[in-house]
Amino acid sequence: MSRSVRTVLAVSVAAAALIITGCASGTDDADKGYVTPGKLTIGTGEPAYYPYVIDNEPESGEGFEAAVAYAVAEELGFAAEDVVWVRTTFESAIAPGPKDFDFNIQQYTITDERKQAVDFSSPYYAASQAVVSIEGGAADGVDSIEGLKDLTLGAMAGSTSATTIEEAVQPNVEPRLYNSNEDAKAALEANQIDGLVLDLPTAYYATGVYIENSFIVGELPAAGVPDEWGLLLGKDSPLTERVTAALDTLRDNGTLEEITDEWLGSGQGVTLLQ
Repeated sequence: MSRSVRTVLAVSVAAAALIITGCASGTDDADKGYVTPGKLTIGTGEPAYYPYVIDNEPESGEGFEAAVAYAVAEELGFAAEDVVWVRTTFESAIAPGPKDFDFNIQQYTITDERKQAVDFSSPYYAASQAVVSIEGGAADGVDSIEGLKDLTLGAMAGSTSATTIEEAVQPNVEPRLYNSNEDAKAALEANQIDGLVLDLPTAYYATGVYIENSFIVGELPAAGVPDEWGLLLGKDSPLTERVTAALDTLRDNGTLEEITDEWLGSGQGVTLLQ
């Protein structure tokens, strides 16, 4: 073999090696930060409720948050079959430490306090809070914040609903806090509390579907920071910027608005309590 032929072969082999290395590097960069390379692992609640997830089956893509999650996945370059769902409690996901998900979606309000332990994307929804009660109960006929002050109100512990009771209502009676909205619902039905505070979309569903003889007393003023929901990620996650960019694109191109209108479009006509 001549020196010139050997030189050409050597250059060709080196070029091929660079191409292969470059492809591998690109794949590594694309997978960097994900729990499982080639998969998008999304956390949600156990159970996950309507209208956020239909029939507790996020894999269906049905429901507001399930639809948002799959839209983000597509924007990140994942096919639906490459999305993996895991379940967490509300509190465990927001606690400091490593995560078994790439992001978690279950109505997490973005706050500075929480940002000390986890990352958030930009907001995908801004929610208000409302009081749900049973017809004929102590809250029936209440039309002001003052009328709520001497009632026993309940909410899920650690939630924006609980904060709203303290800051917007400032009740004279100690509110009762529960591990889940399901527990709080049971307390309302058992007359252990006079009113249950929920975000407005959940309040509509509660009164229309799963709490008999219930009604929305009214919407509460915003407490503290706006109740904007973000996708939750581990602290300093390398995915935070990518996930935020995906959401921002969905907001800018109108997809997020379309999803919101489809699943949360009913929230009209509730009295704002003052």
